[in-house]
Amino acid sequence: MNRKEFSSHPVLSPIAKRPPIAAVQPELNPLDAAKQHKANLRKYLSLADFEVAAKKYLPYPLYAYVSGGVEDNRSCEENNRAFQLHEFQPRVLKDVSGRSTATSLFGREYAAPFGIGPMGIAALIAYDGDRVMASAAAQAGLPMVLSGASLTPMEAVAEAGRSNAWFQAYLPGNVELIRGMAARAQKAGYETLVLTVDTAARANREGNIRAGFSTPLRPSAKLAYQGLIHPRWLVGNLLRTLVRQGIPCFENTEKGRGVPVISSQAARQFNRDSLNWEHVKAMRAAWPGNLVIKGVLHPGDARTAAQLGVDGIVVSNHGGRQLDGSVAPLKVLTAVAEGAGAMKVIYDGGVRRGGDVLKALALGADFVFVARPFMYAAAVGGEAGVGHCIGLLKEEVRRNMASLGVCDIDSVDASILHAG
Repeated sequence: MNRKEFSSHPVLSPIAKRPPIAAVQPELNPLDAAKQHKANLRKYLSLADFEVAAKKYLPYPLYAYVSGGVEDNRSCEENNRAFQLHEFQPRVLKDVSGRSTATSLFGREYAAPFGIGPMGIAALIAYDGDRVMASAAAQAGLPMVLSGASLTPMEAVAEAGRSNAWFQAYLPGNVELIRGMAARAQKAGYETLVLTVDTAARANREGNIRAGFSTPLRPSAKLAYQGLIHPRWLVGNLLRTLVRQGIPCFENTEKGRGVPVISSQAARQFNRDSLNWEHVKAMRAAWPGNLVIKGVLHPGDARTAAQLGVDGIVVSNHGGRQLDGSVAPLKVLTAVAEGAGAMKVIYDGGVRRGGDVLKALALGADFVFVARPFMYAAAVGGEAGVGHCIGLLKEEVRRNMASLGVCDIDSVDASILHAG
């Protein structure tokens, strides 16, 4: 759809006729605007505050896409509740004045034991969302994982991430496509490739459908109305994206560019029911860098991955967005970590506080990824918002380390948790 067709579209034309950005927001001195933006971010005191703001900022279908799980949302909710099953048992009178949140992973040193996890269609939620998060993570000295369902070319995100960006691939059981994707990611400069393996079938995301969100994304009167009643998102993201880039496309599902987000072929790009361990072998043979398998919940699968030469696993149930009723990853983390052997173990799911990060590390993780909160932060605050969100979580980790009597991340183990 070109700009002329968009402006005459019977549903989208009301959106296209909204006043330009300059008419909605008065022009500010760039320095004054930056100071005001920084001052506005001070009201966000926790990661949860960003979700509250994003719910107001985003059209409801998009908020529902980010926040929701599948079917009855049982796994999504249990991911958060699982952290409440564990309590800290602090030690006192320890000299923690020299404590540090720095940690190493795959030969790189990061400023904190967490990074930004992969999230699809981030560019619809926040303007240039993938690059915004990659750049903020790089500035903070943390990794960011670009989703295979992203709308920004992996090459551009790799540049913004300054070698801190990882790429997460959704791949079918096709050796030729696997080799092609590995070659493209290597040429772009990625050092770590994440293969998501827990999406053999399309998830039953009833909540998304009820809210008016679908893949492919279909223009409708409901979406148009939601855009009109959320003018900041409409002007600052959608119209800005359409004017500068045209209709967003899935940029990283194949060796080259994928189909537009509104194409009827969009969902077919993510058909992976034939993917199996033989394809992991093919990926291992084709990829010279760090290879990580995401979506492991069973110790047996961890052992198999280790036998095939995989470098790390992500213990995850896809944020409760794939199989409702699947076990919360925190509940099986210790057992899966034991099965992983020498592989690096990364945790994903339900992290909202620095204490959650430390609990995951204590139960066997080497590193943690956080996804939804950073998407919300990018939506309401752009790159500065993501940076502020990172700072909040890092400071919570550091503060809790002091209360626990821990000076370095390597010292975080099960001894900080109450065993009862």
